[in-house]
Amino acid sequence: MTASGPRGVLRVGDRVRFDGQVHLVAGLAGTTVRLQGESGGASLVLFSHLLAADGFEMLDSLPEAPGLPSFGLLDTVPEPALRRARLLERHMVEMETGLLPGAEPTARPRPEYDPKWRTVNERIAAKAEELAALGTPMTARTLFRLRGCWREQGLWGLVDHRATRVSKPTGHADERLVTAITEALAGQEKLSTGTRSRVLREAERILVERHGEGAVELPSRSTLYRLVRSLSEGMHSFGTATARRSRARRPQGVFTPSKAARPGEVVQIDTTPLDVLAILDDGVTGRVELTIAVDVATRTICAAVLRPAGTKAVDAALLLARILVPEPMRPGWHDALRMSVSLIPHARLMSVDARLEHAAAKPVIVPDTIVVDHGKVFISETFVTACQTLGVSVQPARPATPTDKGVVERTFSSINTLFCQHVAGYVGSNPTRRGEDVQAVWTLRELADLFDEWVVARWQTRPHDSLRSPFLPGQALSPNDVYAMLVARSGHLPVCLTGDDYIELLPAEWRKINDYGVVMDYRTYDCRDLAPYRRQPSGVDLKGGLWEVHYDPYDLSHIWIRDHRAGGWITVPWTRLDSVSAPFADFTWRHARSVLAAQGADDTDEGAIAAVVEDLLTRAQNGPDRKVAARTHAAASHPVHPGLRPALPEEPQEGPEDEDQPVGKVIPFGVFDAFTDGSRP
Repeated sequence: MTASGPRGVLRVGDRVRFDGQVHLVAGLAGTTVRLQGESGGASLVLFSHLLAADGFEMLDSLPEAPGLPSFGLLDTVPEPALRRARLLERHMVEMETGLLPGAEPTARPRPEYDPKWRTVNERIAAKAEELAALGTPMTARTLFRLRGCWREQGLWGLVDHRATRVSKPTGHADERLVTAITEALAGQEKLSTGTRSRVLREAERILVERHGEGAVELPSRSTLYRLVRSLSEGMHSFGTATARRSRARRPQGVFTPSKAARPGEVVQIDTTPLDVLAILDDGVTGRVELTIAVDVATRTICAAVLRPAGTKAVDAALLLARILVPEPMRPGWHDALRMSVSLIPHARLMSVDARLEHAAAKPVIVPDTIVVDHGKVFISETFVTACQTLGVSVQPARPATPTDKGVVERTFSSINTLFCQHVAGYVGSNPTRRGEDVQAVWTLRELADLFDEWVVARWQTRPHDSLRSPFLPGQALSPNDVYAMLVARSGHLPVCLTGDDYIELLPAEWRKINDYGVVMDYRTYDCRDLAPYRRQPSGVDLKGGLWEVHYDPYDLSHIWIRDHRAGGWITVPWTRLDSVSAPFADFTWRHARSVLAAQGADDTDEGAIAAVVEDLLTRAQNGPDRKVAARTHAAASHPVHPGLRPALPEEPQEGPEDEDQPVGKVIPFGVFDAFTDGSRP
């Protein structure tokens, strides 16, 4: 409490004059003061009433407690200056008490320092004479000043602070020069990495432009280089450009980690090139792109998709579909990877989701909110529509702010160190880290299967430093451990997808149904089911009567037309499907058209394009064509998930390569239908 008086503060133990008597402040509680009178009587008085009373006066107060010595600051004092300060402290103790520190209990003060017989000024004068005799002359006035500093600050008050001055990074350089160099360094953010001479040249230009030629005197060249080195500390101005740009993107505010209290509350999705070479087709190698979804609450990798370079919006949409489907046990996987033998409460989850019967030990997490960046894949209409269909909110991160989805960014780094570097074909994060004669060993399909198995066997069971429980603060938990704890509190509500849901996730266009069928990019699709709708409007006036057509960019052999009248979908095959021996993607079709155009042929002739596609896929000759064929083969051989792709006409596939291959055990994994299952007896 504050009060008017010489010290302005009322404390317990102070003596005040109130109501004509002397009282002792015995206690303070809020705005109430407890007073103890000299006669022994006690009273409670409001603080405001005490201050406003006539004759109120503060008589005396307890001395203020001395401040704690600055122990941390003493570590910054050079050893010679610290020894001198400790020596002065011994003299101060003797001058104050008459005895040196550590004196025997029976010791008696020297006569010239005995406080009983000598005043403070006399003791200070005697100490000044003693120090002069010891070879360290010091005036009495200096000793009196040091005594006051010692009483207030302890040993720190006796330190010669000329030895503890904090030096400026720029020294005594002209502030105008410092400002110019700082601006020149800031301009290096988006440029290719240069040398310090380029920064100095830019700084000199800024000085001349603002202050005129010769207005600012420049120091020597070596001093300028030291100044640039000091000002560029931690800015990566002369390091890698990626590190410099990454530092510039850091938010100015305080770093706050992404938090979630239940599985699926926040899921982060991103794509990055994988630092592993994969065999895309017969001998064609290249790096692939990995797209993953990471749950913030449990750090579970909910789903992952490996594609050749050039991830599409449909890949992100299908990744969303894979999140909602249990990871099935694959032939050859150890039984220890089953969910039924893990810490996940498999029996309880089976009571609400029968799809988990043959599932691997990776939880199925239904996302509430998905955080994405501003890549074209994630802000496309296909992906956003897929999220809206499944009731998932999409939260875009701030532009050029990777910290908004730091969990998935850090997960990519962990995948690189825990998985990629142990896989044959690892090339490192940049050419300087690449080994000699690195060869690809795994095909894209094999690499995807290997990664899926690693996620279940290693990632989901590995303790994570960021996963802690208040009940086990000293123990790091694995994603499966955290999910087992959180699902008991938040529960699990399955979202079941069907073949129609898969079609809804595919990109859509609006086309007219002609007498000869539907044309898309010079491909004609037709079947008998279209007979009632030829040259008929769809009934969607907003689209001019056109029909909604969905297609798979990785398999153009069929399209799906929404029946706006009867409901459902009409599966329509390509009319020249017999002329192509394998599924093909949209980029394969575009490449075939470019080949015809380069030859001077008609690139709109459907038959000629189909012939080029067949030639490309069957011959797989060296050069750029092989890469396109490899992407087509990899995309077609990487299904989304069992039970998601709608039924298509089966085509027998025979070949001598399949005759001697062992047939693996296929585990049935149908789509769970809650309504059908609930109607069973």
